[in-house]
Amino acid sequence: MTKPTRREFANGMALTAAAAILGLSPRSADAEPPPETTSLRLVRLPFDHACLAPQWVAEELLRAEGFTDITFTTTPDSIGALAAGKVDFAGADIMSLLLALDTGLPLVVIGGIHAGCFELFGTSRVRSLRDLKNSTVAVGWAGGQALVTAMAAYVGLDPLRDAKLIQPPSKEAIELLAQEKIDALLGFPPEPQELRKRSIGHVVVSTSEVRPWSQYFCCMATVNAQFLKKNPIATKRMLRAFLKATNMCALEPERVGRFLVDRGFVKNQDYAVQAIKEIPYTRWREVHPEEAVCSLTVRGPQLPMSFESVCRLSVRLQYHAHTANLRRGP
Repeated sequence: MTKPTRREFANGMALTAAAAILGLSPRSADAEPPPETTSLRLVRLPFDHACLAPQWVAEELLRAEGFTDITFTTTPDSIGALAAGKVDFAGADIMSLLLALDTGLPLVVIGGIHAGCFELFGTSRVRSLRDLKNSTVAVGWAGGQALVTAMAAYVGLDPLRDAKLIQPPSKEAIELLAQEKIDALLGFPPEPQELRKRSIGHVVVSTSEVRPWSQYFCCMATVNAQFLKKNPIATKRMLRAFLKATNMCALEPERVGRFLVDRGFVKNQDYAVQAIKEIPYTRWREVHPEEAVCSLTVRGPQLPMSFESVCRLSVRLQYHAHTANLRRGP
């Protein structure tokens, strides 16, 4: 790991100071036993993805929980790396997790991070979800396709018959929407921020505002199953640190955005700050992760997720939410 510059060090200290001022002081819970391991491997994405900021600004909070050896592994596939045991923790979108869990990958969802980072943009022809009939929608990943499928089914459409889903690269998808060669695009930060800046299309559905999607988690905290089995105390401490960092994102978006750019996690600070301000990070206290998982599975009839898998995942979520005392706050 490269040595931080003076500016990076100063911003890191500023975040730590902000945490203390905001009542999120990185002090360890002395009454609890120490973590079983002091090493922690986290994901670093090779592209901008500011909505997962909590897992990158939590470093000092993690150290206060007893983790002294924190490393980042760069990968475009956080779920794959997590299942393979190459990393211990990652945030991932709920639909991708549902698909992964249904294949039997050794993952355990331990809580929600935030709701509402996905936005469906459309051309002037698409004013509502029902207008997706006979449309072409750009969605860059399987989890996103599952979400569009659930949205279409929610308003009575058969997404496999009534719409065409394509997977162009992000920049190409934005240009296709600008030229109205496609009808809609499902985006996540920084795509919605760029679309708004360039006045391309309009928002059809914002998952941070429109029910029922605003009532579900968008991204969820996930660990490797073997890591959890070996390190239950470390998992609880890790989750507590990340949830404190989630609160920090809600309360100090400008400082968090600057930190992400200085540390190389994102490139565009303006887009990052805008995204962090728009995402309802504090909603993890209100939304029940097990309800989000079960409800989205029911709303997505094209998902292969079995009822048995949903119930098993729901039990896991309820158990770990209880043992981590999430509702009491960090």
